[in-house]
Amino acid sequence: MRVVVTGGTGFVGAHLTRTLAARGDSVVCLDVVRASPLLDGLPDVTMVRCDVGSWAELFHALRDARPDIVFHSAGILSAFAEERPQAAYHANATGTYNVLEAASLLGISRVVFTSTIATYGPGVSKTVDESTQQRPTTMYGVTKTFGELLGEYFTHRFDVDFRAIRLPSVIGAGRGPGGASAYSSLIVSEPARGRAYPIPVRESTVTPLLYVKDAVGALIGLAEADGSRLRRRTYGVNGFSPTARELADAVCRAIPGAHIAFQPDNAITSIVDTWPERVDDSEATADWGWRAGHGLDSAVGDFVAELAAHPDWP
Repeated sequence: MRVVVTGGTGFVGAHLTRTLAARGDSVVCLDVVRASPLLDGLPDVTMVRCDVGSWAELFHALRDARPDIVFHSAGILSAFAEERPQAAYHANATGTYNVLEAASLLGISRVVFTSTIATYGPGVSKTVDESTQQRPTTMYGVTKTFGELLGEYFTHRFDVDFRAIRLPSVIGAGRGPGGASAYSSLIVSEPARGRAYPIPVRESTVTPLLYVKDAVGALIGLAEADGSRLRRRTYGVNGFSPTARELADAVCRAIPGAHIAFQPDNAITSIVDTWPERVDDSEATADWGWRAGHGLDSAVGDFVAELAAHPDWP
């Protein structure tokens, strides 16, 4: 199968590309960054520099690639989006419009969009599902909500088979800084590299997490699901929801002697505090058999093992 992954050198995009290439798919990665240590040496992966916010660049790249499916994961994450809202709008909103418009014009059969629990905004209950009202207050959340709704529009207006996964914070090897939830990966990767890590949230902060291998499984699972069984275009998925203290304790069990301290940062906590604590993913389970494969300790353990196996990863 021919596949395009936008944002293919990013964290989730790169892990998705690795999985697709390993199973024999021909993958084209579109990104403004043309290389990633996560993708070094992979066969059947073509790297193309492309700004998805540029209509000409994106259209020509998709026309040349002729994909059967586009996984659209390009975008600017939460903390950076607040620092550069205009750039975030360009990448996240205009980029998503360009992907869907090109898919419609080129006859690309399916677009799978990477969305986020940041679309909910403050004031929601601790557990959310697909029917929970979305009133985001960050540029990241606003543009991702726009992407979900735009995908619905292209499905009904232009018959584009749009599907979206609303991800919680994704943790795993190779995720560097960027995004308010980056702490949930750095709390593992920094001690694993022998460095101390100041956690920028409170010990009691609860963030829903998903291991990156499960996030990739969710994207592929929804992409390949029987469309006749799907009752909606966007599904939320859940992994586990520890407090920051419980996450730190799991890291200390996997990395004895890890140097971790809590130093809450107001800019980070103000964003994280608007997120829910758990996603009810029962509809994804019922409609296409979704189930997370990792809990807290198994995710942290595999994360540490992956870092040991790939010392060149961030």
